[in-house]
Amino acid sequence: MDDAKTVRLRRMTPAEYRASTERREAEMARELAAFLPEDLALERARQGSAQFLPNGADTAGHHLMAAEDADGRVVGEAWIGPDPRQALTGGNSAWLYDLYVSPEVRRRGYGSAVLRAAEALTAREGWTALGLNVFGGNEAAIALYRASGYRVAAMSLHKEI
Repeated sequence: MDDAKTVRLRRMTPAEYRASTERREAEMARELAAFLPEDLALERARQGSAQFLPNGADTAGHHLMAAEDADGRVVGEAWIGPDPRQALTGGNSAWLYDLYVSPEVRRRGYGSAVLRAAEALTAREGWTALGLNVFGGNEAAIALYRASGYRVAAMSLHKEI
């Protein structure tokens, strides 16, 4: 019997969007703080939200989704939108700006389920590929993406001098 988890994606409520944005910006700032002063890291994270979501959850072409399990419980989130590199790469690809699984349900298959649902949404929207970025120290996410068939398309390295 296949006991793979499944989720249903639905549009975030305004309250979910606000909470998601706060969480996402705080996580991004923590990651960037390894390379930048904390105040600048938070500013950069907020600039990213403003740049990519100028109209918030109503930004055209972007899908800010809550992921619900079979019981209707929110177990994660996904943000899918146009690939920001399209001007360079051409093509018709989407970008997974964020994939989040609630801490209390991690390591139970929901990350894979949210990713599969994001891929299905990508296909329904007519995009032909899904790209993403992951910080090098996020071993769990890297393992998830590799197990799901994603491969390295570019790599950025950093060394303190």
